[in-house]
Amino acid sequence: MTNPVCVALDTPDVAKARALARAVKPHVGMMKIGMEFFYANGAAGYETVAAEGVPIFLDLKLHDIPNTVAQGLTSLLKLAPAPAITNVHCSGGFDMMKAAKDAVGNRVKLIGVTILTSLSNENIWAAGFDARQTDEHALNLAKLAHSAGLDGVVCSPHDLAAIRQHLPRGFLTVVPGIRPADAAVQDQKRVATPKSALEAGADVLVIGRPITGAADPAKAAAGIFASLK
Repeated sequence: MTNPVCVALDTPDVAKARALARAVKPHVGMMKIGMEFFYANGAAGYETVAAEGVPIFLDLKLHDIPNTVAQGLTSLLKLAPAPAITNVHCSGGFDMMKAAKDAVGNRVKLIGVTILTSLSNENIWAAGFDARQTDEHALNLAKLAHSAGLDGVVCSPHDLAAIRQHLPRGFLTVVPGIRPADAAVQDQKRVATPKSALEAGADVLVIGRPITGAADPAKAAAGIFASLK
């Protein structure tokens, strides 16, 4: 991707999302539509924003039994235009991820969510995961996703180093938790600046509130992209 910046249009308002998309599209390479927007507006809302012509990362994090996830993805591929990237939770297991990849084939990049950037080591231990660090657990899930045929993963910038060391360079890394040096961390716990994440091997930088919450979103997006050059 020439421009790795992916702006997260995290609003349920179609008009606002479309206006944001139109304002920032000269300065970003992709736009993310997540649960908040899609559950409120469905296919019609998605297609309204996608009509702006920027590739879409449809971030719905599917997680269910293999057949249900496969059928859900089959339905999502009827969107016009289809998303460039969509995702499932790696913790759904090998069979679920394999069924998901079989359902989409090469029509869309399918990636797996490893460990959310809002979770710390203590959080994953409390949830019953093995007593290991987040980067170890993320790497284990990334390896499972790769073996199931997925195209890449969503991972924290803190988990990038291990994934880049152990998996092929062509394995896509989509990285949220990106905050410019002067931005508030908010509810994220494992964050990095855009430049440091890119230097660590990130392919796509998912950035929401530092752009969408700025007084001038287009200027904020342009500034972040400029900082990467």
